Parts: sequence; structure tokens; C-alpha cells
Amino acid sequence: MSFKPDLNDLKARIEAADVYALAKRTPLQRAETLSQALGRNIWLKREDLQDVFSFKIRGAANRIAGLTDLEKEKGVVAASAGNHAQGVAKAAAHYGTTSIIFMPVTTPAIKVKAVEALGGQTRLVGDTYDAACGTALSHAGETGAVFVHPFDEPDIIAGQGTVAREMLEQMPREPDAIYVCTGGGGLVSGIATWVKAVSPDTGVIAVEPEGAACLEAARKAGEPVTLKNIDRFADGAAVRRIGDLTFAIAEQVVDRIITVSNDQICAAVRDIFEATRTVVEPAGALALAGLVKQVQSGDAPGGDLAAIVSGANVNFDRIGHIVERAELGAGEEMLFAATIPERPGAFLHFCRALGNRAVTEFNYRYADRSDAHVLVGVKLKTGAEREDVITSMGHEGISITDLSRNSLAKRHLRHMVGGRSNACIPEVIYRFEFPERPGALVDFLTGLDSHWNISLFHYRNHGHSTGHVLCGFQVPEGNVAALELQFDGINYPRTRETCNIAYHYFLSG
Repeated sequence: MSFKPDLNDLKARIEAADVYALAKRTPLQRAETLSQALGRNIWLKREDLQDVFSFKIRGAANRIAGLTDLEKEKGVVAASAGNHAQGVAKAAAHYGTTSIIFMPVTTPAIKVKAVEALGGQTRLVGDTYDAACGTALSHAGETGAVFVHPFDEPDIIAGQGTVAREMLEQMPREPDAIYVCTGGGGLVSGIATWVKAVSPDTGVIAVEPEGAACLEAARKAGEPVTLKNIDRFADGAAVRRIGDLTFAIAEQVVDRIITVSNDQICAAVRDIFEATRTVVEPAGALALAGLVKQVQSGDAPGGDLAAIVSGANVNFDRIGHIVERAELGAGEEMLFAATIPERPGAFLHFCRALGNRAVTEFNYRYADRSDAHVLVGVKLKTGAEREDVITSMGHEGISITDLSRNSLAKRHLRHMVGGRSNACIPEVIYRFEFPERPGALVDFLTGLDSHWNISLFHYRNHGHSTGHVLCGFQVPEGNVAALELQFDGINYPRTRETCNIAYHYFLSG
């Protein structure tokens, strides 16, 4: 990089930052259960508790507080799909100026309404942040409005740096490392500047999503580069290009950059919920995901570790997906494909081979061939158990393929396994309620005569005491009464679904 920012000047800006007319001094909480599980003192800086549910209010407040009267008359303009937009709108209203926020047309309505509720005007432009930002800059140039950058200007960085000033005052002793979610770099450069000036032995670790690691790419290239494609799962940190200023600062004060997967982020969302009973956005859990990853790999220092919980602006409709991926991210679920013979009794043998492992998901559909393929999820108690599953199933003559890191399987196939049976033998379909305990499926299959061939099976654990199972049976002579008599002996609640129109649309031959 051709220039080195004056870190003493930036530290002075952080000391003088005017944020508390709008920002809260958020708590620093010890995550008790997680600390015990990881064998470290884990601290969470709760920026999700700001009134706009994000640290972004700090930078916006500091930037807009410093506007001249003339600049306030012309108003401010910004581009954002989320947290920065809300911070700018709230700060502009507080300091008596107008704000226009350019947002991609793909921005969820809940975020648009949140900006408008805070007094901001919204303009929906283009499909991406880059398109919205380009229009915002043009509007600023045409009208004289002040463009408030989301991360790459000194007063924004100084405002975000107040997070570190609070943390070091709140900690009972100097932390060994602080983990910081990183997108455009405003937060990590502000935090690292303060930390290295006040507590130089504390490590500052930038955590990025694997699919949007723009700081890592810049460090490798020696300058900011624009990523061709980014994964927007952690949308609050999904930035194509690190800022020029933030990168120049980070090169001086950020000790390490690490990346985490979407599944690891989801696991951290769960960890934060269990520690605080708050559901944060994916980017809000990014720092903790990095912390957990390093502790589990043995790369984290041995003392107190802190992570920034940066935001909680999560769309309700994303929560189900986050929950589903959390166990995979924590290494607590294994998703695999298995091949078993297509004959009566093979399914029971397969279930017995699984032993007392808790099954989280089971997908199977009869096919007119010698082998059947099933998609299965099982809970794991330790990472080493993954190999135990493969080995023990192999000893029973069952070959399995681990799909826990296969994106196609995780995102699509687990919801699509099925199809129509081509067999000419009549089929009946039932929904059952199974008790959610190991062995319930084996008990069910053991209670049936071996000549009843299961033609369809679907189960997914949803965290309830009762599991819901869809099951199909072939009845060669159409003797449904005899089959149901056996069901009566097993005594699992059931509903016959053979006449359900959805079955005829998608599953019947």
C-alpha cells in the first residue's frame, strides 16, 4: 500500500468521537455455558442491543454530528441494504437533516420500512449494493448532499472504534484476543487501532465469510481487489471490495485474518441464542464463529477471548434455514448417503446398524432396481464419531458417503429426495407420530412382519418431543386391513394419506 494512515490521529478521533447522543454503551457479557464448553473465558460485546440493533449507529452518529450547518441544509445520502441505512436515517433525524437512502430493489421490505420509520427517505435502485451506491454518489454530486460512506472514511471508523474503547474499560483484565466481524473494514480497523494503542499485546483477529473474504484477498494481493462473486448469506459483511483507507489501517494493526463457513456461522448464531436468548443476523455471529473455530483447532490463545456481536437485523423467514444448518456447522450432525439392497428387511437391518444414534433425518423412495439410496442425518457427540459411523456401517456391509459438506445435498437434495414409484404393486401412505427417542424407528419396524415392503420414508427432526414421519407400504393383495392391524399393535398415532391430493400430484405412480 502506498500510504500509511496516521494511527495517532485516528486514536484521537476515537477519543473525541461524538456517539452517545444516539449510541448506547452496550454490555460485555461472559458466555457462561460456552466458556465452560470451550475451556476459555468467552466474552460477548452486545452491539445487537443498540436501538437500531447494530454497531453501525456509532459511525453514522459520529459522522453526522460533525456536519456543518450548511451541510445539514443540503442533507445526507447513503447506500445500504440494511444496518448502515438505519444508522444514517436515525442520526440524520436526530441532528435535524434529511436523509435519502438508496437500497437495492432486492432489499427485504422489513428493512425498507425500518429506514422509513426512522425518518429516512428510501429509493430502490438496481439489484445490488454497487448499483445503489453508484446512484447515491451521482445524487450527491448533483444535489450537494453529503455522501455518508458505510465504512471508508475517518469519522465512520472513529465512531466504530468506540466499541473497543468500551470493551477494554469493561474487561476484568486485558483479553488475549478480540475477534471482529469484517466486511468493508470500518469496525475492525477502528477496533484494532484503539486496541494496539492501549493494549498492544491483545491480538485482533478479523473474521470474514468464506464466500466474501475481501480483506483476505486484499492482503494476498497487497492492495484492495474487487471480488468477482460473493456469497451474500452473511449479508451484513458481504462486501466485494475492502475500503482503501480501512485496508491501509488493517495492514498496520490487524494481526490475523480467518474465514468461516456458512454452517459455522449458523452454529455461532445458535451459540449466541443459547447464551443470550437473542437471535442475531448471520453477520452478527461472524466473530464468534471465528473464535470457536480457532479454539477447536487449537489456534486460539489460552486466556480471555472476546467477540463482537455486531447486529441482530435478521429476517424472520431466514431463521428456519439458520437452525437447520447450525448442527452441521457445529459438527453435531452428519448428513450421508447410503446404498442398501432393495428387498424386504434391508431397511430394518440398516436401522439396526445405526445403533442408538439419534437420527435427525431420513429420506427414502422405492425404486425398481436392485439397490436403494437413502439420505440420512444423524446426531454426533464428538467430531471423531463421524469416522465411527462410516466404519461401523461398513462392518455391516453398508457403504455410505459423507455429504455433510456437500452444498448441493444440504441446500437442495435433502428437501427433494423422493419421486414416483414405478412399481405396479398398490401402495398406501400414512403419517405417523413417533416418540422422539433413539430406537423408536427400530421398534416400529420390528413390530411389522418382514413381508411388508416400505416404499417411501421421510423424517426430519424439528426439535419437538414427537417426530412426524411419512411412510409408504406396498400391499400386494390390497390387504390394507391386515397392515393396519399390525399398526394397532405398535400403537403409534397415524393418519392415512393415500387419498391426499398432494400425494397424487408428486408421489404416486
